[in-house]
Amino acid sequence: MKTEIHRLSLGMCYCYLIKQEGLILVDTGFPNQGKKFLKELTSLSIVPKDISLIILTHGHNDHIGSANEIKGLTGGKVAINQREKEWVEQALKPLPPPVGLWGKIMMIMLKRVTTRIHFPGTPVDLALGDEDFSLEDYGIHGRVLHTPGHTAGSMSLLLDTGDAFVGDLVMNGLPMRIGAGMPIFAESTDAVKKSWRKLLDNGAKRIYCAHGKLFQADKLQKLL
Repeated sequence: MKTEIHRLSLGMCYCYLIKQEGLILVDTGFPNQGKKFLKELTSLSIVPKDISLIILTHGHNDHIGSANEIKGLTGGKVAINQREKEWVEQALKPLPPPVGLWGKIMMIMLKRVTTRIHFPGTPVDLALGDEDFSLEDYGIHGRVLHTPGHTAGSMSLLLDTGDAFVGDLVMNGLPMRIGAGMPIFAESTDAVKKSWRKLLDNGAKRIYCAHGKLFQADKLQKLL
């Protein structure tokens, strides 16, 4: 089985295209990223309508801002945890609690930026529960896991290959942090660590962050 993973930079957020028998997208980036999204697809010789599912790892605006636009371009179903369904449909802009001094500094900047961000709400097709959600029906050998911590509804996509797409459950690069570790915004750091353990226990081998570089999952073990 061939697995293709393509990282798309849509604003400050890295989003991921995953192709096996099917094709899905993880997160949609900041608002107004549709043209850049199409340009990325063209460079990869990917037809937008081939994307059948759009998984939103959580409901912050840098992950859902272009959901409406990209849903319109692809026709793909939008999925998010049921706790954050309204965030997407009503284009809400909740701010996560900061973690540590750098988190507090970044929060000051974030508050200023957030007031100027506007994007339309997007209908959610799949409001997922906390149980594992198989992706086999979408041609992807893997599943979605509930991995709270950054937000209560945060989710990660784990392929059978061990590739894990975790949104903001971990951060690994500037300007957020130096090196892999705790996100600088989180509703519960204890829940973050439990979710790290859940990923490891379920066979995660490589971690793909929304903010930062790919790294080997054994680094998480050292952080627990």
